[in-house]
Amino acid sequence: MLSDHLDAARDATDRARKAGVEIRELHDLPQTHAMIDLLVEIWGRPLITVEFLRALTRAGNYAAGAYDGDRLVGVAIGFHEEPAARTLHSHVAGVAPGLGGRGVGAALKLHQRAWALTRGIPTIEWTFDPLVSRNAYFNIVKLGALPVEYLPNFYGAMHDAINGADDTDRLLMRWNLLSPRVVAACSGAPFDRPAGGPSSRRVAAPDDIEALRAADPAAAVAWRRRLRDELAPLMTSGGRVVDFDRDLGYLVDLETP
Repeated sequence: MLSDHLDAARDATDRARKAGVEIRELHDLPQTHAMIDLLVEIWGRPLITVEFLRALTRAGNYAAGAYDGDRLVGVAIGFHEEPAARTLHSHVAGVAPGLGGRGVGAALKLHQRAWALTRGIPTIEWTFDPLVSRNAYFNIVKLGALPVEYLPNFYGAMHDAINGADDTDRLLMRWNLLSPRVVAACSGAPFDRPAGGPSSRRVAAPDDIEALRAADPAAAVAWRRRLRDELAPLMTSGGRVVDFDRDLGYLVDLETP
């Protein structure tokens, strides 16, 4: 509905203003080079090429940057899934080092949400490392998205500044853009978060896996195996991750919906 699109656009504009950035879609070659350079700054290597990014946008896919004045400080890139799915897959999103906590990432995601709804796309999916607690909280609580599948070692070894040589286990997130939970999260309104009960289970996650990887790689690997061994079987057998707590970890509902 038109009102949904307008509400999403308003929420995106408000969030960008609070973060002190302007979100601009990718249109030209200099912007493309700037996006690739920022990806290298964040991950330590180019995740995609200039040529491929140009082809993606020419084919109608999503690429946008967050600008603080003339400086590019955030980037998000996504592409369409198979036509029947009516889903945008958000492949990569990142913010320049040193800008965490400012809200740039949220501004980009809300812009992406508004972009998708304008095109009749009701769902966005992406993957993230389940060991990264700050991203789990951002995705599940701040955005209202929910994990739907555990993907062991999805990309293989990436050998970049963030993942190192660790296995690349991922949670597949599904963002149902017009669900009450998501609408409330994007508008800044409170929504009821599950408290857990007899039919639920908690799965712990490390407080700061990135610092642990640098200080004690063996301990980081042990966390990977522990979380995989606990969370993957629960999700495979029908358990649904319904919340995340920074102290308690993932809340998994074991009841069949």
